[in-house]
Amino acid sequence: MLNWIAGRHDEMLARTMRLAEINSGSFHVEGVNRVGQQLAEWIAPLADTLELVEVPPFAAIDDHGDATQRPLGRALIASKRADAPVQVVLSGHLDTVFAKDHAFQSLSWLDEHHLNGPGVADLKGGLMVMLTALQAFEMSAQRARLGWQLVLNPDEEIGSQSSMALFERAAKRAQYGLLYEPCMADGTLAGARKGSGNFTVVARGRAAHAGREHHLGRNAIRALADAISAIDQLNGQRCGVTFNPGFIHGGGAVNVVPDTAVARFNVRMQQPQDCAWCEQQIEAALRPIRQRDGIALELHGGFTRPPKLMTAPLEHLFELARACAEQIDLDLNWAPTGGCCDGNNLAALGVPNIDTLGVQGGKIHSVDEYLDVRSLVPRAQLSALLLERLAEA
Repeated sequence: MLNWIAGRHDEMLARTMRLAEINSGSFHVEGVNRVGQQLAEWIAPLADTLELVEVPPFAAIDDHGDATQRPLGRALIASKRADAPVQVVLSGHLDTVFAKDHAFQSLSWLDEHHLNGPGVADLKGGLMVMLTALQAFEMSAQRARLGWQLVLNPDEEIGSQSSMALFERAAKRAQYGLLYEPCMADGTLAGARKGSGNFTVVARGRAAHAGREHHLGRNAIRALADAISAIDQLNGQRCGVTFNPGFIHGGGAVNVVPDTAVARFNVRMQQPQDCAWCEQQIEAALRPIRQRDGIALELHGGFTRPPKLMTAPLEHLFELARACAEQIDLDLNWAPTGGCCDGNNLAALGVPNIDTLGVQGGKIHSVDEYLDVRSLVPRAQLSALLLERLAEA
């Protein structure tokens, strides 16, 4: 099995490059669907069932404070041996952070081992690690004992809210999860993860002529600035909790008192109980501004990814992975991280999971994103061995 994987390096690399050449920004529906269709062709020979599934549109508040919905690409769902005694869900995402009109669209070699390109590490190389590991496991004598489900979603980079029902369905029968986000640049896996919430504040005031009737206006930008300042002041008040104002938009002509302004902010937290504290503090920060004459503040959004804790079942899964890594002379370590992914949601659904089994690379979400192509084979071997060990459980 391991030798077979070793012989697949060129194919894995070629397929990774093929996927990376297809733009699949989260809102580029056609591109996301092309990636899903290509993967469906490669996965179909392995699966008992396979379907491309429509997901609900992405709901958000736009830059003008209005509710909008944007269509998304299809998810790819596949399964094998649904009646096997051990059940594993494997997951990766079809989308990237690089929109259809982003300047970063092409591949280039940094040197003989490092490939630069959109999504090569996050997560198209990981999809090839996952697929190759499954192909190899299907040659194993242990395969009859383990059934698998694939959930390849189109919206991970924007929070996975439209695909949550797919994870909830998969979690009902899964005992373990394997996800293919890239590991850290030095090969370290993510252990415990912070949770995340995304919020939008819409300030509404009253427009007026800035010269003739300035006193009749109610400035939405000022109200929003005070609100964001109050929220930012919450930093440092609770261990492991951070608030990051990340976007602000409002106003227009400077001779008009602005009547609408919009801001977005992110919250990270370490413990599940932090969510209630954050919600209480945000409301307390907004309350005095809401009491101003002629000012209204709307709060949208919420916590979308709970913290992922280092539980005993997760530690056991990591130790199994470490034992498998030793078989291929791979030094395997893990560490907590402030980032989050679909592993957070699966863990909250009761499925212990390792969520950085993908390729080694770095500088993801930037035009400098790269893949260390030497990681393709050992990472696929690691997953194939781990599937074998889980089948023996």
